[in-house]
Amino acid sequence: MSECADLLFELGTEELPPTALKRLSEALTNEFTTGLNRVGLTHGEVTPFATPRRLGLLIKACALQQPDRETERRGPALQAAFDKAGNPTSAAKGFAKSCGTDVDQLFRINTDKGEWLAYRLIETGKSAAELLPEIAETSLNRLPIPKRMRWGASEALFVRPVHWLLFLHGEAVVPCTILDAQADRYTYGHRFHHPNAIAIERPMEYREKLQNEGVVIAHFEQRMEKIREQVETT
Repeated sequence: MSECADLLFELGTEELPPTALKRLSEALTNEFTTGLNRVGLTHGEVTPFATPRRLGLLIKACALQQPDRETERRGPALQAAFDKAGNPTSAAKGFAKSCGTDVDQLFRINTDKGEWLAYRLIETGKSAAELLPEIAETSLNRLPIPKRMRWGASEALFVRPVHWLLFLHGEAVVPCTILDAQADRYTYGHRFHHPNAIAIERPMEYREKLQNEGVVIAHFEQRMEKIREQVETT
């Protein structure tokens, strides 16, 4: 079983369209998990976050690396791989060289079209740090946004201007720049009650720290329930 760590992704923006917030959050969750599954990064439970100024995800036990993959390459047909004396031809030698090995390390496979030389190799899996930026960027690009906008001198396009990017895998920042925002470990609280940066050391402390220090309930359904309670008591 591969090593894993909790993953936290949060994109901070200007006020998002209220009617689109839940749809954007659900789409981000779907696209991000699809991306993880596509590259073979195993993971546990996924919790989405959505507030007027952020879209985010907390993903438990996300693998730190892809699993190694075994692949099989087929080379020349056996009759072209050896001469009548049984010596390897240039075709066999060339195939072995392209595989980074020697002819005696190749094996034979039988098919309905004859016998062939082949080579089995192990591809080392990439680290999550290499794969996560593209997964995140692709997920954001695929969100159902009818009209995207630019801001300032930026060439980036999104539904609203982007102000920060929080991206942690375990306690490490995922090194990347997305929509002209450089990844870091800081989130921001309520625009008026706590506008200052809040450092997040590890993903699992995000939700509680943002609520207690930042005066923001990040979970969409929890926040909606709180609003309903306030309306009913007024």
